[in-house]
Amino acid sequence: MRSARGTGVRGGGDTAARLLAALGRFHDARPWDHNAHYHRAVLRRLPRRFGLALDVGCGSGDLARLLARRADAVTGIDTDPGIVAKARAATPEAVPVAFATADALDEEAAPGPYTVVTCVAALHHLPLAEALAAFRARLIPGGTLVIVGLYREETLADRAVSLLAVVANTAVAWWKHPGGGRVPRPLAMTAPTRPATTGLAEIRRTAARVLPGARVRRRLLWRYVLVWRRPERPTAPPPPGSARAKAPTRRGGSRTSGSSRAGPS
Repeated sequence: MRSARGTGVRGGGDTAARLLAALGRFHDARPWDHNAHYHRAVLRRLPRRFGLALDVGCGSGDLARLLARRADAVTGIDTDPGIVAKARAATPEAVPVAFATADALDEEAAPGPYTVVTCVAALHHLPLAEALAAFRARLIPGGTLVIVGLYREETLADRAVSLLAVVANTAVAWWKHPGGGRVPRPLAMTAPTRPATTGLAEIRRTAARVLPGARVRRRLLWRYVLVWRRPERPTAPPPPGSARAKAPTRRGGSRTSGSSRAGPS
């Protein structure tokens, strides 16, 4: 009985391995850019026209060129000089985009300030809190930060969404490339990659601390979208003795605690 059970487990494992290998060959022959799929989601969260924009982790420059249709000027930065050279080569001279090899954490690199900062599939290459603070520092008051990021699977919900993503990914690959021949990889997919190491819960906690009011939404294809708008001006505390500074009172004369009203529901 032990031998039979062991054979069954090995057989099931071999079948799963063969299926994964076949799926890998299928996608190797039909590559498509998941990040480019979310460029429209980035643009939907931005004004129709804006001033200066910064694209962090610009890669081959696809998003930077799209931003240039709305922006006065765009700066794209990436730490990989090879992909930056490809971005420059792929960008017509008339397009108002400048590319530079730079580290987003370097305060002197593309200091701004900018009306828009974007970052697609690059945040997981950086220390999370430090990078979010660096993006925040480059934004003008009222400016918009949009991030499309990757997260590490940790929960059952993560794995369930991942299974849906496998199905969707395969369907889209077949729809884009129905033929049986091998398709060249898009230029954007030649940039260095790295697996995500931070879960979605930690990303949300860190964003709430560094970027109060930021919205983080899970998306299909192993991505999330973070949107934050820098306040127009800091909220000043009310002057002492003003009506806003006084806590409201009940009819009985006891004061209502502001902290209890703001507590979790």
